[in-house]
Amino acid sequence: MSSPIRAGLFGALGMTFVGGSVAVSGALADAPLHTAQALRYAVACVLLLAWVRLTGRPLRRPRGAEWLWLIGVTASGLVLFNVALVHGSQHAEPAVLAVAVACVPIALATFGPLLEGHRPHTRILFAALVVSVGAVVVEGLGRADAIGLAWAIVVFVCEAGFTLLAVPVLAAHGPAGVSVHTTWLAAAMFGVLALTTEGWRAAVDFDAGEVLAIGYLAVGVTAIAFILWYTCVRGLGTGRAGLLTGVAPVAAAVIGIPLTGDIPGVAVWCGVGLIGCGLAMGLGDNAERELVGQISAKTRN
Repeated sequence: MSSPIRAGLFGALGMTFVGGSVAVSGALADAPLHTAQALRYAVACVLLLAWVRLTGRPLRRPRGAEWLWLIGVTASGLVLFNVALVHGSQHAEPAVLAVAVACVPIALATFGPLLEGHRPHTRILFAALVVSVGAVVVEGLGRADAIGLAWAIVVFVCEAGFTLLAVPVLAAHGPAGVSVHTTWLAAAMFGVLALTTEGWRAAVDFDAGEVLAIGYLAVGVTAIAFILWYTCVRGLGTGRAGLLTGVAPVAAAVIGIPLTGDIPGVAVWCGVGLIGCGLAMGLGDNAERELVGQISAKTRN
């Protein structure tokens, strides 16, 4: 199996885990947010460290400006993103926040290549637009007040920052290093928030369902999905990898069928079809050859 294909499969699988989180997030609706997230990232970090140790992968301490990039990934993509989802849901329907996330492929296709040292690729930009439109159709539209729309913008910026801010340190630290450092930083940040706003007793108040939800978020959506996603970004480039975020709403819709017993309507399947077209357009052989040619020309110049 070629490296691009493997990277694409890793990205799709990672986004499947993310899509599955929609089904379990409801279990934490009444749980103390900061404490739950602190536990989530602490458990994920321990698992990632064990995996690094078992596989013998290098793990080095960040230096200089690398700290700023990693803190940026953590503060935006992990901490503020989760806080924005909670506060945004008080002023906007879930679909509004989901639409904000659905627009991320366009941001990654636009700004990711610039961080990687080459111009955005027209075909991938158009494919990102198609994927985003398809994701919006799958998620549907919702209502929100002005505050809800503001939080939706924060969600969009933070979700894009999770990938974009990691690009400058991926080469030096690899997917494992970026994942380990961002998870322990997130555990520390949420730990401080938890102690100051919820108290240490909140950690012993979770019921069985909430513990299982935290476990899924820690193992599937964090420890495994982070490694898969950053491996995909490094292998495909930010723009092409960003197209695979469209897999998350599809996974959420499919996983919801056995859980709710409801079959998605025609609009949802149309959206899935658009996402598939966008993925084929941006990840096909022609797109890969054109992107390689563009990067080669950049190198020669």
